[in-house]
Amino acid sequence: MGSDSKELLRIEPLELRFPFEMKKQISCSMQLTNRTDDYIAFKVKTTSPKKYCVRPNSGIVPPRSSSDVIVTMQAQREAPADMQCKDKFLVQSVVVTEGTTTKDVTGEMFNKGSGNVVDERKLKVVYVQPPRPPSPVHEGSEEGLSPRPSLSEGGNLNYHDMQTIKESDDPPLLSATKAHKDPEDITSDSETSALISRLTEERNSAIQQNNKLLEEMDLVRREISKQNSGFPFVFVVLIALVGILLGYIMKR
Repeated sequence: MGSDSKELLRIEPLELRFPFEMKKQISCSMQLTNRTDDYIAFKVKTTSPKKYCVRPNSGIVPPRSSSDVIVTMQAQREAPADMQCKDKFLVQSVVVTEGTTTKDVTGEMFNKGSGNVVDERKLKVVYVQPPRPPSPVHEGSEEGLSPRPSLSEGGNLNYHDMQTIKESDDPPLLSATKAHKDPEDITSDSETSALISRLTEERNSAIQQNNKLLEEMDLVRREISKQNSGFPFVFVVLIALVGILLGYIMKR
């Protein structure tokens, strides 16, 4: 631990608890509270900088106020053995002058060799089971939820500065998969439906015309049968013309 005589920032909680799920980003928060009358600068470090995204990873907490910090663990492809995590976080804080902004915060401020009084607080990372849907069979809910010691408090850990990650650099959330069709797909579906509707109308129209021609042909045949049988040639020509017309319509 750092200086326990004067706690510059109160950190809650002192354990970062992640409901671990594979292939899913998980976030938790901690609150930094400044109960002094000074301006306090803070910086967050971790033993696994590529695994976590911290926002903000540094900043200024004014007197008698609080600042929330969000820690996001990137999606993991494998579960750790026995759900134990060896990752650690270190929150450093130091008194600064009034008017200091977040842009003014540098790593040199937290260098103990420079003579500054730096307060350091270590945070453990604990994996817990994600919440399960209600089950008719009662299961012991306490099992697997209690934190297990991952590293001894003694010994020096190699903490690294958190790299500033832009919005565009964040990996996409797995839950943000493509849920809607592209506009091109919607347009294609509309054109296909319109084409099917037009072809159906043309087919129905052709059937109606065919039925009408058959009725007219039957009427002509009856009229000719009533007259003298001196027009066989005219009847044959008429039947041929009707047949040609029907063939043309059916080809369409």
